This record gives sequence, structure tokens and C-alpha cells, in this order.
Amino acid sequence: MSRISYLSELLSSVFARDESRHQGEGQGSLPELCDALLSQSGEMSGHRLARGLLNRFAAANAEEQLVFFRLMADRYDINAEHALRAAQRYSEEKSADNLSILIESVEPRRQELFRRLNRVPGATNELVQMRALLLAACKEYPELRCIDVDFQHLFRSWFNRGFLVLREIDWHSPASILEKIIAYEAVHAINSWSALRSRLEPDDRRCFAFFHPAMIDEPLIFVEVALTQSTPASIRQVLQTTRDIVPQQEATTAVFYSISNCQKGLAGVSFGNFLIKQVAQELSRQLPNLETFRTLSPVPGLMRWVDKAMPSDAAAQADAQSELDEQQRRLREALQTAQRISAMETFVLNEGDNEHLKFLVAHYLRNEKRSDNLPLDPVARFHLGNGASLDYVLPAADVHRKGLSQSAGVMVSYLYDLDKVEDNHEAYANERVVKVSPEVEALLAKPKRTLRRA
Repeated sequence: MSRISYLSELLSSVFARDESRHQGEGQGSLPELCDALLSQSGEMSGHRLARGLLNRFAAANAEEQLVFFRLMADRYDINAEHALRAAQRYSEEKSADNLSILIESVEPRRQELFRRLNRVPGATNELVQMRALLLAACKEYPELRCIDVDFQHLFRSWFNRGFLVLREIDWHSPASILEKIIAYEAVHAINSWSALRSRLEPDDRRCFAFFHPAMIDEPLIFVEVALTQSTPASIRQVLQTTRDIVPQQEATTAVFYSISNCQKGLAGVSFGNFLIKQVAQELSRQLPNLETFRTLSPVPGLMRWVDKAMPSDAAAQADAQSELDEQQRRLREALQTAQRISAMETFVLNEGDNEHLKFLVAHYLRNEKRSDNLPLDPVARFHLGNGASLDYVLPAADVHRKGLSQSAGVMVSYLYDLDKVEDNHEAYANERVVKVSPEVEALLAKPKRTLRRA
């Protein structure tokens, strides 16, 4: 019996309940139900109340759900005055009792409410969906973000690496899982069952996902892998169904070409870094002939940055009358090239465009930073934070409409050198160092001037 099947049966045997016991639960107002659940000490009655409250929330409309969130933010927040007094007592006498009181005083009561809700079967998934609704509501009502602090705190514990189970997804996996792979694919859309089959069944394709024992049929994140003999130059090479299939024993390179987070309610709960490393380890175990692990990655933030970096008409005219240094002029021309190409209906790329885009993307990923000195691009932050290095810049790698609009058709390859990922991660985390290959470094070097003879 597999580990995942064992955990599934174990959870079912522990948490199975007679559904008839839940009939009629959920009566009363939301505050009454919440107060009753928090005051309930009996396990069985607490389960019935929790199930009733969850059912009530699931059946509520958007307005009623907003009432619930406001209740969580106001009624079940911390008592700041009580917390200050507890902190003062602990500063005066650092006893275990005072520490316990302090910890209890700074934890909002809604955290305990969420814990009690999570005791019933299926509640973990329902709470993840509840947080997805909360995140949407926070865009309009930022005062609700205090609730999300508690969700993040709890979810980072409930979904820590020790609870995650790696499963390989193939064409023979349950249809319910395959349907979710189609639905959750966020990078390169899967438009049909035959398209899914082409990504899962061939000898040179793999797919792995993390699952949680409390959400046994819901993938949390998955990665699609192409087994190749070289670095692909475009996503078309990876996805084309008429390619020559590489026998798995002859593959030397594993290319991670799509990584999709599946649960909006788990945003900010990071386990993608664990996935990449564990999949690399699993593939190394299955296929000792693999020598290289790399990605074929989008650059989703490029054109947003380009549009902001382009000077206004007035600034452009002023620049035209002033002298820009060589690198500034090079960057200006590259920005203009990216804007032009991103708007193309028919893709055409000449040698000059190619060089401009390589330079621009290398500059963007290496030099453009947020206020915390981390790269602007979210995919770059993910892979560099995992210990990868920026290895290649690939113009014309994704000429679909989405690829053009996001990154002027450019993709990049991050290299996972398993002997260096730990050192790279430490350098990135502690010193914000963006590791790049000599090829990328050369793209950023100032062009050599050609000497003219007199």
C-alpha cells in the first residue's frame, strides 16, 4: 500500500462520522454559532457545531460571507489592552505562567475558532477555499487583512513540508486528478484530453504533484517535466506532439517547463522549492543517466516593467537633446524593441532584435530590484530563491499571444546544479546575489568599441 493510500485510509477511519448527526446543525446567527463553538468543550458536540458553521458559510452569499469576515476581524480580534498588561507582567516576572498568559493574550480568538473548525472531516479544504474568498474580499476591504495574518500562521504549520506527500501523475492516474491538472495548469494551458495525454503518457514526459493527507484529491502544486538530450530553445519544441520521443534511458536533461500552484487559498504558503528539489532527487533515483536539471521559464513581469521604464514623450525629447551614455542608449533601444515586438500580430525577429531582447531580459532579471533588493520578476524570485542560477536567455521561445504580451516572446532557463543550489540559495538569501552564467554575464558587458584606422 502506498504512503498516500495509507494516510487516506487512516484519516477516514479516524474522522469518519455518521452524516445524519449533522442534520439540523447550523441553526442560529453566525455570532451565536461561533460563540457556541468556542465555548464547547465536548469533542462530538464541537464537531457538530463546526460542521454546521462550515455548512452555513458554504451556503452563504457574498454579502453574508462578508458579514462573517467582519465578525472575525472585530469580535474575535485580540484585546490590545489585555495583551499590554500581560506583556508588562511577563517583563516584570518571566515565569512560565506569565508567558502562557502573554501568548494567549496576543493570539486572536479566531485562530482557535479556525482550529476547531479544522477538526471535522473535509474542513481543511473548506478553510483553504474560505481564505481564497477572504483574499478576494481584502482587495476591496483591506481592514480584513488582519484575518489573513492568522490564516497564514495556521496554514504554514498545517502545510509544512513534513505533511506533504509527493505523487507522480501519469495517464493512468484517477480521472478526478487528471481533470484538476487540466483546470489548474497556469503556465501553458491544456485545452483537451489529448493534449493532457501528450504531456503525461510519452516515455520522455513526467508530472509530479504535492498532496496533503487532509486534501487527498486536491493537488497543491505540480510540475511538468520534459526529458531531453539538450536544452530546448522554445516551448513549442517541448509541447509539439509530432516530436521524436526520447527513450528515458537516453535522456540527459530534465527540463521543468511548467509549475502551477493549484490552491488560491494557499497563496504565500511556499512549498514549490521543496517540490523542485524532491522531484530532482526522485528523477535522479529513477534515471541515473540524467546529468542536468534546468527550467524553461516565462518572464511574466517583463512587459509591466518595460511599460513603466519607457520615458514619456517629453522625457524622450529631452533625452534626444542630451547625451546618453552607451549603456543608457542601449537600454532605451532595447525597451523600444520589446514594446514593438510585444504588440506584433505576426512574429518576426531579426538579429538586432534578438540581441536587444537578450540584453534587456538579462538586465531586468539581474539588475532591476524591488525595495527589498530582490528581483522584480516573481518567477525569478522563486527559482533564484531555490538556489538556481540564470543560465540562458531565449528570445522567440514563446510566440503565443500570452508570451508576447508578457515578455515579448522571451523565456529563460534557470540551471539547478544540485552541487551548488545550497550555496546559491545562501548567497541569494543573505546577500541578494543573483547567480548568472558566463553567457548571461557576457550579455551585460559593455560592447567593445571598434577602433578605426586613420
